[in-house]
This record gives sequence, C-alpha cells and structure tokens, in this order.
Amino acid sequence: MPELARHAVVVGGGIGGLTAALALHRRGWRVTVCERADGPAVLGAGIVLAPNALHALETIGFDLADAAGAAVPAAIGGLRRPDGRRLTRAATAAAAARYGRPPLALHRSTLAASLAAALPEGALVYGSAVTAVEETRGRAVVRTCAGDLGADVVVAADGIHSTLRRRHFPDHPGLHHSGETAWRTVLPGGAVTEACETWGRGERFGTVPLADGRVYLYATAVVPRGYRPADVRAELLRRYGAWHDPIPALLDGIDPAAVLQHDLYDLAAPLPRLHDGRIGWIGDAAHAMTPNLGQGGCQAIEDAVVLAHLLERADRAGVPAALAAYTRARLTRTDVLRVRSRRAGRVASLSHPLAVAARDLAIRATPARATRRAVDDLFGGFALPARPPA
Repeated sequence: MPELARHAVVVGGGIGGLTAALALHRRGWRVTVCERADGPAVLGAGIVLAPNALHALETIGFDLADAAGAAVPAAIGGLRRPDGRRLTRAATAAAAARYGRPPLALHRSTLAASLAAALPEGALVYGSAVTAVEETRGRAVVRTCAGDLGADVVVAADGIHSTLRRRHFPDHPGLHHSGETAWRTVLPGGAVTEACETWGRGERFGTVPLADGRVYLYATAVVPRGYRPADVRAELLRRYGAWHDPIPALLDGIDPAAVLQHDLYDLAAPLPRLHDGRIGWIGDAAHAMTPNLGQGGCQAIEDAVVLAHLLERADRAGVPAALAAYTRARLTRTDVLRVRSRRAGRVASLSHPLAVAARDLAIRATPARATRRAVDDLFGGFALPARPPA
C-alpha cells in the first residue's frame, strides 16, 4: 500500500520520542528513531503516569502489563509538613473511580525499554545525532552524524535543550530558570507504601513506590543556578535529615553516584506554533515545564499520540495540514499547564515563615471538591481531536 512508504524520523529516543514512533508505526508509518546516546540510559529516575497519559497509551494499543507487572498505584496528593503532619491525604481510590484508573509509577528505563521493544527491529538507532533538518522537493532531509535520511515528517523530541527548537525558532527567548534544583534517585526497596510529598521552607522531598518494589526519591531546594554540593549525601542529610520518617532512613541508603541533580527550567514563553514545515515538536522540546504537576512526561505522551492520530491518514502532501492541526490541538493545553506548573512551584517553594504558614493553612482549608476540580483538567483532559479534511 502506498501509505506504508511514508517515513517518519523521530529525533530523540526518550519517552515522548519512543511513544511517537510506536504510535506512528501502528498507524502505518515506517519509523526511524535517531538517538544521539550510544545506548539506553544506565541511570534514571521514576515516572508517574497519570490517568491522562495511560488513556493516551491505551488509544494506540500499548499494554503496560509487561512493563509494570504488579504495579503499585501512585497516590494522588498526600502532602505533609516536615514534622509529619498531613496537609492533604491521598485519593487513589477516588481517582480510579473518577478517571477510570489510578496513576501508575514505574522506572523511566522500564517504560522506555518496553516502548522500544514494541518497535520494529532496527527502528531505534543509537549514536545517531541529528545536526539539522532541511526541506527540499516536498520532503525533509535529516542530517545526522551517520548520514542523511529522507522523511515525510520529522518529530522533534530532542528534549529541553532542543537543538531543532533553537534552530527553527531563533527569536524565542529559550529557557527560564525556576530558582530551584532537584535531586533524584531510586533505591532498591523500602517500606514506602504511598506516594508522599513534604513541603518545608524553600525545600521539598518526595517518595514514590515503583511497580518493581523500588522507591523513587526526589528533593528540591531553592539555590543559585549551577549549585553543586561536593558531598551529595551530606547535603541531603543537612537539609532533610531531621524531617519525618522514613526520610532519614531513606537518605542513609542512597548511593551518591546514583543521584541525579538538575536545575529546574521551563520554557520562558510558548512557541509561536508547534510545527515548522515538516517538523512537529513534542514534549520538553515543545513546551518544557517544571515537574510540579507531574505532567512533563504525561504531556509528551499525549503529544505523541495526538500527532500520530492526525498524521494517520495524511499522505505526503497532507503532512503540513496535519501538523497545523496538531498545533491547534496541543498548543493551548500544554501552555496552560506550563504556566500552571510554574505557579505551583512558586507556592511550593515559599521560604518566608509567615508565607509558609499561610500556604499550609490555605492547603488544609481547601475543600476536597476544589482539589478534584483542579485535577480534572489534568487527568480528564486528554481527547483525540478531529482530523483535518483529506
């Protein structure tokens, strides 16, 4: 069939890129994923797939059973103070009833491996850095360190520091530093049975039990950009070692060499559009957001599924119209969440004692129905758009 000749090149082999490749493959496209790394990531952290992301994966027939196994649902909410006093309680059962299923927590490498295994043999090419994308005679030419590739569409999933975004939107202001840094690691196991986040003064600490029995830990602090402590364990113990159980015991068990630290950024402003020519941007490359809503990876999955849906029936001539429809479908939703995540981070990272006390009081006083409404747009906001006319 002529449609089978259509070729999509995906730039980046992260969660968004792999999802896009799988979604396109299952909609009749030949796919090539160009990943600049020489192989799968050795280190990594956890990811919580919210109901919206799980629903998106279901629409492409991707079964997480092999990746997740006897998965541990990730509780929603569960905020505490450093002394252990609860500000909110988890609502996993309510989420299952309201959104069809609870969130699911697993290791990023586990999810990535499962997505990659579902692709055709040879579709994922490691050590293939993309240097440029050009368009000629109605097709894209993808320049890589290993040679050129012809493509009918290019999916830019090259991350928060997207080279393709900078090249094609040179007037965009780029990234905005949130004022925080984050440490992330995964422990072999522990007694953590619920996802919990603790808010202090300019500091946060979170725990998430993963499907395979491991525990994902993360912590944030308001520090200058580029701050890197010489002794990671000592730094974390100094900041969080006196917080409620089981945080001190968990910190005692970390391997400093396995702790990832990244300053937190988001996109300073929305892109004017999520496509240019035959390129469509997804995930952090399109709308980098801080992790305060837990929606970065989830929105990348939504992007990928929506893009493949709109491209399913597009022949080569119809690709530009499908990409324009993708921008219309995704730009507003993702930018609203980018801004909302930034605002949530500002509240969570307050450090003045009076401001922190007022924040905690406001959280405790917020009615449950208001909290449910706040997450409805997140967890219930995914839907496949209508395709443009052929």
